[in-house]
Amino acid sequence: MTSPIAKALDWSKTHQGKKLIRFTAVSAITTSVSFVSIALLYGLRIVPGVMWATLSGNLIASVPAYQLNRTWTWGKKGRSHFRSEIIPFWSMSFLGIGFSQLGAWWARNQVHSHHWAHIVNTGLVAGMNLASFAIFWVLKLAVFNKIFHVHVAEDIEAHLLIEEQEEKSTPSA
Repeated sequence: MTSPIAKALDWSKTHQGKKLIRFTAVSAITTSVSFVSIALLYGLRIVPGVMWATLSGNLIASVPAYQLNRTWTWGKKGRSHFRSEIIPFWSMSFLGIGFSQLGAWWARNQVHSHHWAHIVNTGLVAGMNLASFAIFWVLKLAVFNKIFHVHVAEDIEAHLLIEEQEEKSTPSA
């Protein structure tokens, strides 16, 4: 009987497992870019408004998000397809940015109703953006997997199984 950890490790070596790990890594990278951008833009008063700083930071992070997901997570190369890749990606990105704007709106109300130090306000604004994107992440995973999906994992596994059976049935030389 295999342990849950062994099963998880085995699954992480499958096509779907590798893809989810890469998607999670890209999300961590781009969420960090967004968090740092917002913290710097708002914290250094480069963009003084909570809503504008949040919007700017998320737009900055969306560019590497598209490229990393397209090339690394889903293995796409060449020109992007406008209808099947660009429009769905940016639609989901703008939905996520809109969702983060709701969090920014709440954070702005907190900043204006309390007299905290600017560093506390900056932490609240950047932290609320982080929480908003954590909530939205699962939906993005499901949709992006459909957008950039090259081969269904079951098809790949079925193909490998057929190859294994052919190898077993072919006599060795």
